[in-house]
Amino acid sequence: MSNTASNPASTPSSAKPLAVVIGSGFGGLAAAIRLGARGYRVTVLEKLDAPGGRAYVHQIDGFSFDAGPTIITAPFLLEELWQLCGRRFADDIDLRPMDPFYRIRFDDGDTFDTNGDAEAMREQVRRLAPDDVVGYERFLAASKKIFHVGFEELGHVPFTHWTDIARIVPKMVALQSYRSVYSMVSSFVKDERLRVALSFHPLLIGGNPFSVTSIYTLISYLERHWGVHSAIGGTGAIVNAMVKLIEGQGNQIRYQAEVAEITTAKPNQAKAGKGKPKANGVRLTNGEYVPAEIVVCNADVAWTHQHLLPSVKRQRWTDAKLKKAKYSNGLFVWYFGTKRQYPDVPHHSILLGPRYRGLLNDIFHRKVLAKDFSLYLHRPTATDSSVAPPGCDTFYALAPVPHLGADVDWAERAEPFRQAIAGYLENTVLPGLSDAIQVSLVTTPKDFEQRLLSPMGAGFSLEPVLLQSAWFRPHNLSEEVAGLYFVGAGTHPGAGVPGVISSARVLDTVVPDASVHS
Repeated sequence: MSNTASNPASTPSSAKPLAVVIGSGFGGLAAAIRLGARGYRVTVLEKLDAPGGRAYVHQIDGFSFDAGPTIITAPFLLEELWQLCGRRFADDIDLRPMDPFYRIRFDDGDTFDTNGDAEAMREQVRRLAPDDVVGYERFLAASKKIFHVGFEELGHVPFTHWTDIARIVPKMVALQSYRSVYSMVSSFVKDERLRVALSFHPLLIGGNPFSVTSIYTLISYLERHWGVHSAIGGTGAIVNAMVKLIEGQGNQIRYQAEVAEITTAKPNQAKAGKGKPKANGVRLTNGEYVPAEIVVCNADVAWTHQHLLPSVKRQRWTDAKLKKAKYSNGLFVWYFGTKRQYPDVPHHSILLGPRYRGLLNDIFHRKVLAKDFSLYLHRPTATDSSVAPPGCDTFYALAPVPHLGADVDWAERAEPFRQAIAGYLENTVLPGLSDAIQVSLVTTPKDFEQRLLSPMGAGFSLEPVLLQSAWFRPHNLSEEVAGLYFVGAGTHPGAGVPGVISSARVLDTVVPDASVHS
């Protein structure tokens, strides 16, 4: 196998081996671009009517809502994809740095702005917790060390054999990866509000700060290192530009093309795979068969194993194992547009409720829908007026909630929960909201299950606890089927835009060059 990109232009299109990519989330789109650059003819099959997956865009009466991811924290990963196509990312996307990265609002109304300015951050910490300034600096130094190992060394490396994890165990032990994020943060700072401000980041990728491995403290340094950015036109502008890259390579995306089955040849007919069945195409729900030399799956890994491989006798990712797996929290998202503007509200806010540990315990362990909540409030019109009609604001308010393992009837509970969020926002940062709402849309974990085919309605696939990370996570190179590969939140390295784009980067190591199939 080789990392060297083929020259697609030198090979007639009809002679190129066909790769099918299931799903057009960031991972699937990045995989399609990389495969196209390496000489494959690529067809992306998307269940929905437009690209993006979790990064789909809702358009309602002149308001544009990014459905999921809203920030870019490692822009070089996108720049690489454009370079593979002989283009410059900056020529197609206007990426704006955010300042502040986030405004964290505590329940008592006090705020804490985070950004990439070291002195400004020291001053913020000094104002909030003067005795913790030195501890904060030590935490950032630890986050930097973890970043160098967890992101730079391991983020694009495949974990296909147990020796891969054995090799890094000494480094993980030295970095205290067995500790939780909250435990690691607490070893450096004592003020509870600062502990919250430095430990909430795993919630952005579906992890409980009290249980996920402290390797995720690398996010703090990642943000400091590259900054937090948003795209003019929203994250959907990046998705659409990636689609154009794929089409510019001579490849295609088909919408409303849902895959019903990944078809396989019997082991004795396979050229490789040591007895594994070999993926040889996909069958759509309308009965159409699409042959392929390789299949790259951006659909949820648990869904894929449970539903798209009916003819395969699975050895590792059995139904019993997937049933026992831990899934990330669910998400309740209220998208709303207002007929007035709120200029004092920044692009990104974290609005914390009265409880932190207790609320997360309700979400991840007790699995009950609590009366209180914490919110991520997104106001893209703070930066980009194009996503709302003149004089209006576009918002979404996201609340982490239990996944569908909880006894919550969302058909009954969604509207009261939305009303509670609206009341809270009106009483805090959006006065007069009830009279200002012009458009409104709600999604719940049930929508994630039905629309995005996410088991348990999980917002981020498998929870990123230590024993569901790296080698313990479903591999990028399928353990069940030869010629089948995984990208996206449920495989290595995990959820979040940098994670899923990095999962496509891993394919350069595990997918053979197109010339192997010639």
